[in-house]
Formats: sequence, C-alpha cells, structure tokens
Amino acid sequence: MGKLVVLRFGIGSLTTGFSVILQIGEENARPTSEVAGALPPDPELLTQFQQWQTLYRNLDFAGRPMGIAKKPFPASAAACRQAGQELGDRLNHWLQSAPFRPIREKWLEKLQPQDVIRIIIQTEDLDLPKLPWHLWEMFDRYSKAEMGVAESGYEQVNPPATVLHAGNDRESTPVKVLALLGDSTGIQLQADRQLLEQLPHAAVTFLVEPALQDLSDRLWEQHWDILFFAGHSSSQAHSSSQAPSSSQVQSGRIFINATESLTMAQLRYALRKAVDGGMKLAIFNSCDGLGMAHELADLRIPQVIVMREPVPDRVAQEFLKYFLQAYAQGETLYLSVRQARERLQGLENQFPCASWLPVMFQNLAELPPTWQELAGLEGDVKKQVQPRKILQKIGKILATTIMTTAVVMGVRSLGLLQPLELQAYDQLLQLRPAERPDNRLLVVTITEEDVQAQAKEQRQGSLSDVSLNKLLEKLEAAQPLAIGLDIYRDYPVQNLPRLADRLRQSDRLIGICKVSDPQANRAGISPPPEIPGDRLGFSDLIPDADNVIRRQLLALTPPPNSSCTTAYAFSVQLALRYLSTRNIALKFAPDGIWLLGKLRLQPLESHSGGYQGIDAWGHQILLNYRKVPTSIASTVTLSQVLNNQFDANAVKDKIVLIGTTAESFQDYSLIPYQNQQGQIQPGRVQKIPGVMLQAQQISQILSAALEGRSLIWTATLGQETLWVLLWSMAGGLLAGWVQRSRVLGLSSAVAIALLYGFCWLVFAQWAGWIPLIPAAIALLASVATVRLLKIQNL
Repeated sequence: MGKLVVLRFGIGSLTTGFSVILQIGEENARPTSEVAGALPPDPELLTQFQQWQTLYRNLDFAGRPMGIAKKPFPASAAACRQAGQELGDRLNHWLQSAPFRPIREKWLEKLQPQDVIRIIIQTEDLDLPKLPWHLWEMFDRYSKAEMGVAESGYEQVNPPATVLHAGNDRESTPVKVLALLGDSTGIQLQADRQLLEQLPHAAVTFLVEPALQDLSDRLWEQHWDILFFAGHSSSQAHSSSQAPSSSQVQSGRIFINATESLTMAQLRYALRKAVDGGMKLAIFNSCDGLGMAHELADLRIPQVIVMREPVPDRVAQEFLKYFLQAYAQGETLYLSVRQARERLQGLENQFPCASWLPVMFQNLAELPPTWQELAGLEGDVKKQVQPRKILQKIGKILATTIMTTAVVMGVRSLGLLQPLELQAYDQLLQLRPAERPDNRLLVVTITEEDVQAQAKEQRQGSLSDVSLNKLLEKLEAAQPLAIGLDIYRDYPVQNLPRLADRLRQSDRLIGICKVSDPQANRAGISPPPEIPGDRLGFSDLIPDADNVIRRQLLALTPPPNSSCTTAYAFSVQLALRYLSTRNIALKFAPDGIWLLGKLRLQPLESHSGGYQGIDAWGHQILLNYRKVPTSIASTVTLSQVLNNQFDANAVKDKIVLIGTTAESFQDYSLIPYQNQQGQIQPGRVQKIPGVMLQAQQISQILSAALEGRSLIWTATLGQETLWVLLWSMAGGLLAGWVQRSRVLGLSSAVAIALLYGFCWLVFAQWAGWIPLIPAAIALLASVATVRLLKIQNL
C-alpha cells in the first residue's frame, strides 16, 4: 500500500504567507506523522506566475480554449519557456525557506524514494493550485509520486448497496463511461471518441453536442463510473463576499453544443445524483478547468482531472491516450496521470509547458480506484492462479520467512539488537587491512614531561602562554597550511602582547571550544578570547551508550546561550582550510548533502545501519578510522619543537595539531580498537588521546575529498529488510529441503560463514555496513521454525 502525504495550508495568501501542516501516513489509515511549518510571503512568485500565464495564453496554437481573451501581441515559445523556468526557480526558492525546513526534514526522514505516494495540496487559496508544483525539486527524488489538490471541506460518498454489488460483479456490468462530446468548432474530437471506444471492459455512452435536458436526464437515470467531457470550456473569476482576500471565486463553463453553454451550478443536482450513484471520476479534457474543479469539489466528486490552462488540441488528445493506456493496464490513477503528464514533454518543442497542464482534484475522504477495481476484475485474476504442490510448499516457506523477517526487523527497530550490531561493527572495523599513515598531518604532543617542564612558568592547563608563543613562532616559520590548537583556552593572554596579536591575526590558526548542552545540564567551554569566530571549531563528541566513539559530528546549531557559537567542528574547520589551498570549497545539494571535492556526504538518520532511534542531531557521519600499524600521523613533542629538534620539512604544507597526551589531563576517548605499544590491534576497545581522535576525523575528510576514500555507508531500510528477508528465505529453504539434522546443521553453519564473509568483504572493500546480526538471527530462526513445523512434509 502506498503513502498519503497531505500539505495542509492555513488561511493566507502569497502576499501574507501561510501556515503549513504536513501529515504523512499509509493510504486508508490515520496519519502517523505530523509536523508544522510555514511559508513566508512571496508576492513576486504570484507576479512571475502571472507573467508566465500571460505569455502562455498569447502563444499561437489551435486548441480548445473558449472565452480566453488574447492580447494583441503574440508571445514566443522561447519567452514562455524562460518565464516557466524562472517561475520554477522562484517556487523552489520559496519552498526552501527556513520556516518550511521542518516539513522538508520530516518529509525526507519518513519517505523513501521508492515509495508510491499521493501528495495532496489542501488549501482554500485559489492561487496555489495554479503553481507548477511538479517542478518542486523534491519530486525528482520520488519517481512514484504525483500531486493532487483538495479543498479543506470533504465528505465520504456512500453509494447505495445495489451500486456496490454491481461494482463487485463486473462481468455483465463493465465500467460505465458517460462521454460528453461538446462543441467541436475548430477542434477534432473524433480522436477522443476512438480512444474511448477502445477501452477494455468498458461500456461507453456518447452524447454528441447534446441539449442540457438530455445531459441532465442521462445523469439522473443511469449509474456512471466515469464522466468524460471533451470540447471547449473556460473559467471566470468574480468577486464574492465569502472569497478569501487573496483571490477571487472561480467558476467554470463548458460549451455543450454550438449554441448552449452551461456552468457546473446548472448541473449541480444531476451531478450530485451521479455521485450518489457511484461516479468515481470526472475527466474534463478541455481548457482552463480550475474553475470547474473548484465547483465540482463542493459536489463531493471523488476525483476530477482538469487542465490548468488553455490546452492545444494535439496535447489534449495525447494526454488522453497516454492516460487511458496506463490506467487500463493496471497503473494507479495518480501514477497514470503523472505518466501521461510527463510524456507530454515530448511535445514541448511545439507546445511549450504542455506537461504543466493536467492536474488532479481529490475528495480526501475517498480512495482513488484502479481500473481493475472499477471493472471488477481483481477476483478473476486471482482465480486464474492455480499453484502446483511445489509452489504451495514454497509459498508456505516464504510466508514463514516473511513473518520471521518482520519479527526480526521489528525487534531491531526497538533497538534491542543495537549492542550486538555495534559489537559486530567493531569486529568488521578491526579486521580490515592496514592503511598508511596520513602524511598530510603532524601532531605536536604535550607529554607529561612537557607539562612538568613548564612548572616554573605561569600557566593554566597544559600549556603556558610563553610556551605557546614560542611553539607557534617556530611552527609558523616552517610554513604549515593550518595549525589546530586542540587545547581549551577560555581565558585571555596574560602580559604577552605578541601572543595575543598572533592569536588574533594568524590566518592559519584554528582554536577550539565546547558547545553547551542544556538538556544534559552540561556547560560548554568558551573559546580563546583572542581568536575570532571564523577560526573556531567545536570539540563536541557523540559517544555511544558504551562510551565508544563511532560517529563524527561535523556541524550543529549551538544553543542561543552557548558561549561556543561556531557551527562547524574543529576537524571540519582544519580540513576546509587545507582543501581551500586545493581550490576545493564546501557546497550543499538541495537535499542537504555536503559536496566537497570527491566527497558526497549523506548525514546519518535516527535509523541508520545498526543504529535504531539514536538522536541524530546536528550533522553526523560514521567515523571511518584509518587503521595504521603505528600512529595516524607523525608526531613530535613540545620540548622537541622548542629545542629545534625537529625537521622543518615535516611541518611545511601540513596540518599541524597541538594537543596534550598527558594522562593527568584525561583528554582520552574510547575507540573500537586496542592500542597497545603503539599498535592498533583487534580486540577490546581502548583509549586514545583526543588530539589523535581529531587527527582521525581530519584524515577521514581529507581522504574522502581528495582521494575518494569511501565513507562508511548504510543501506536504506527497504534494502536492509530485503537483505534480511533473503537470508531468512535461505534458512527456510534449507530447512524445507534438507532432511537430515546433521546436514542441516552443517549447511546452516556454512550459510552463517558465507554471510559473515560477505559482510566483511563489503565492509573492507566498499565501506558498506550491511546487517549481519539481524540476517544471521533471521536465518537461524527460519531454520528452526520451518524445521519445527515440518513444512517439507506438508
């Protein structure tokens, strides 16, 4: 079943702005997610739409308009296309507004690109349905989504029992279509008629240029599933005391023959009778139908398809052909409209913006029917399936494995498997091949001996002002690209103006601070007073429940009262300084993905890989540690630098990190490795100095941006579920066909070994974290369940 997404716009207009509520849920079910946002005023958007509309309506094409006044000057197709592009850009700019961001984030969190989605714009404003919503960049991510419009008021239609019965037995009662072919002056309606005559499982009644009474009688006296109109039509706007201030009331008019036209109000009672009799869909394949759609919404018609603007005759014919082909072949109503609408793009060299025209209006209380449901064919299709005995056996096994997979994934979603998955993750991380140290980094360590050697000086923390000034002087003389001071200095320089000036003016020096956390009642640490804000990075880490650092925090929004106000991490600031010398700058994709050289950075979500329900605040990624035989980077002690016992070439064009390794300051973090005598070995977790952890984080960014070293990635929930299902099926099929218990046990062990080997290979070669523990549990659970039920003997 697909998803239903409703964007409910409050009272407002493009000149005053809107409050917006997003609701997401399954079809035919209550919404499971809701979030509020807003869109600011943007009168320029309405102006640009009106400019595009003026150009479009002055294009010189033969079509189905009636009552659309042409301006005395012709419009060019190129100007119309340009105006359309500018209108689309303006619409996307509006939808990227900060007050609308919570809706975008919830949308991206809850909806997957492969989901089948009905998107409903629910509004009383008459300008919003006119906008080209299909140009919203979000639609590019969701190929199975289509947009419709709904008004605030809606009511479910309850057809009589006799109609419902007829709908369940369509063998003698095919889909009933009332096709009204109106005034054909200047247009060809024969093509529409031929397309309708070719519909499968349909009984089409044609009314060609009828009188009003004849049309009304047909609507009153028979039950119809679909009402179709082709001909001339138009919409008019007029003032009303009940109209919103942003726009005027619209009404529609259709021209049923050469001398008569009528409004929807003149068919009000007949249409209401048709709806009560079971009519599900009205299609107006004619011009300028928004006015008709608004009027028809009051009549509770479940679905209405209209054209927004005047439609060329060729475009109307092609839309109907594409739509009926898709719908009659089993596609959903909404995806049939999208498919037909997008196929109109092939005509846009001749008819600009043709794919903009079709739009769906929806009664939110109703579900769109498929053609098979209207024709009562679903039962016939099921009767044709006569599975053999072996297929029955496989079906039972598959049913069991699907249920097993659902249970395992449900338990996983509660976070009960997270500790085991993180242990498995640590093992995969530790068993990867060794890599070379990162020669772009140099770490200046302040050892316990270095701290004690400064005892006679005035110092706070691990490094005195005098020592820091000497250190920076010697390092800067060797020309590093960046210097990172991984030492908290929340106090000003005392009696050393040269150091204060150096901290203020050095364009390569990055300082550090810590953001406060009001929820954890944890105060932050202020930055060095002399270092400006653009040369600061936060040091905050995000340990897991076992206090192991597996994730890297790249960016966050500091609390308003935090003394540390920088938005980027210390590691990010240093990496960006380094990359800027390679003419690589940080860019942002519309969906929030970071683009940095070869790096395409997708942030973690609350459910990513083995993490289930974590707080994915800020911008987090998994930390792909560089496993090296010794240290991540070359090191030199403070005393060695101050005594000129270092190679200046080891500093030139490098990122130099300054940090303490003295145990008395406890600046250590747990990582998923064992560090013993300078070697990283698999086993239990071990602590490393904070400055070395910063080096790992910087190295990850540089390696990914410059060399394309992969970040650790996870699959989507759907892909992970499919993966677990495949291994569950493997276990079920083993138990279903292997008779001997000993052979079954050995086969299961081999399957687990293959699963582990494949997960390790993907992790080691492509940095992919795919489910190991859930797949293993599902495999063994299916083996046990199928064996217990003795499905192979059924």
